[in-house]
Amino acid sequence: MVKILAFSGSSRKDSYNQKLVRIAADGARSAGAELTVINLADFEMPIFNECLEKKEGMPWSARAFKELLITHDGFLIASPEYNSAFSPLLKNAIDWASRREEDELPLLAYRGKLAAIMSASPGALGGLRGLVFLRLLLSNIGVTVLSDQQAIANAAKAFSDDGSLVDSAQQEAVMGLGVNLAQTVAKLKASV
Repeated sequence: MVKILAFSGSSRKDSYNQKLVRIAADGARSAGAELTVINLADFEMPIFNECLEKKEGMPWSARAFKELLITHDGFLIASPEYNSAFSPLLKNAIDWASRREEDELPLLAYRGKLAAIMSASPGALGGLRGLVFLRLLLSNIGVTVLSDQQAIANAAKAFSDDGSLVDSAQQEAVMGLGVNLAQTVAKLKASV
């Protein structure tokens, strides 16, 4: 069974990006994947600092997040755009989970994994500029990022009260990210 972890780089209440990643998760679920949807707000981590790591080790919250990454085959990630990049919350979580512990292989949580990325923003570009940097970071740590992505502009008006997207074509496209990720991971697992 394909296991996919879905999360956003936003901890804001009623986050557009958390809504967005839930839609993609529904798509992956409809394609037969087992989904774990989390909120990074539930994994409170200090800002990464090597001195802190050396003194206290990896915080339990970072280790719990890292374990989720390790035990899943792929990731659905949505991130708001902060000054043309992805969110500091997401960067910090990725950094903590990248740290090697004891005898484990480098970047164990990321190498060989697949991801689909997306964003929602009140701006006209929908967070598109931040996805460029997110794709680059994930690729550099061993994650294969699928070519399709979605950026939802004018996010304050894009979602219905039930969390779905008002525009049915956008809803279908975001669900398609999840379907594509689930199917691609399944094909790769079957070929091994």
